Amino acid sequence: MGLHRSTWSLRRTGVAAASLALLVSATATGASPSLALAGSAHKAGAAEEACYEPADAHTSAKARPGVKRTDPNHLTAAEVDLRERAMTAALRARDQRRVPNVSALATVTVPVVAHVIMENTTRAGGNIPDSMVRSQIDVLNRAYAGGTGGAATAFAFSLTKINRVTRPAWTPIVAESSAEVQMKSTLREGDMGTLNLYISDLVDYLGWGTFPQSTFDSYDGVVLLNESLPGGTATPYNLGDTGTHEVGHWLNLYHTFQGGCGATGDRVSDTPAERSAAFGCPTGRNTCPATGADPITNFMDYTDDSCMFQFTAGQASRMLAAWNAFRA
Repeated sequence: MGLHRSTWSLRRTGVAAASLALLVSATATGASPSLALAGSAHKAGAAEEACYEPADAHTSAKARPGVKRTDPNHLTAAEVDLRERAMTAALRARDQRRVPNVSALATVTVPVVAHVIMENTTRAGGNIPDSMVRSQIDVLNRAYAGGTGGAATAFAFSLTKINRVTRPAWTPIVAESSAEVQMKSTLREGDMGTLNLYISDLVDYLGWGTFPQSTFDSYDGVVLLNESLPGGTATPYNLGDTGTHEVGHWLNLYHTFQGGCGATGDRVSDTPAERSAAFGCPTGRNTCPATGADPITNFMDYTDDSCMFQFTAGQASRMLAAWNAFRA
């Protein structure tokens, strides 16, 4: 906190945001090779992830396979503890003000503003059809309602606007760049309860999203590779679950492998411990001695879109608590 939001650090205690990036290979997307910004846990022939931490926004980003990097967005234990204390303090302050919390029985309808950032008006220049954006919202609604097989959450999403912007200087979007900060500060709409999606070509990543924080920051939102939306070309990440994953971070979920095999892990009791990120769809994978196979089908792992299909009841509760603490 207090540092400039465009300054990203690799494990800086006190940051308010964390970014996750899952890397897609140039061959998978048809894109030319591009420079990597930050690391990923590498697995040959599979996707690899890297996560960033802007000083004031806590982002999480999915990166493209084939880029060998360390993972700057996977939080340290100290950073997780800091975030947990912030959420506890925010909930306590809310109770002291006697502000009613959103009930688990209620439905929180999140307004969504989708910004499509284009180099030009061709598909190659980022001009994806409105139908892909609407399909992405449909994917979010099914996933967060438990319609794909997991626990139902309190959240639904309503697309209020598609804002098309032709600005070559802003695309491809580079995480932590001054152009990204300028883009968001210019375009962002609504308050902390409004989900802003920035959809464009990206350098190295499938997407990134900010964790919630107690003070408003125009950096808040989710950035998605345009071809990761349903019907895109970023196979096997083109069914829309990069969006599901990144919105999970926006609602304060950690990766399922946060903390590895440690006792507290991702701070959700019903997601089995997982030593490291899973890629592809490794059925039966079990990397920790604790009970339960790795949660490879969870939206907060790094597996292929076709492999992931669920949140847990514990994750649903955590997202609602974070909404009450930071976004309600």
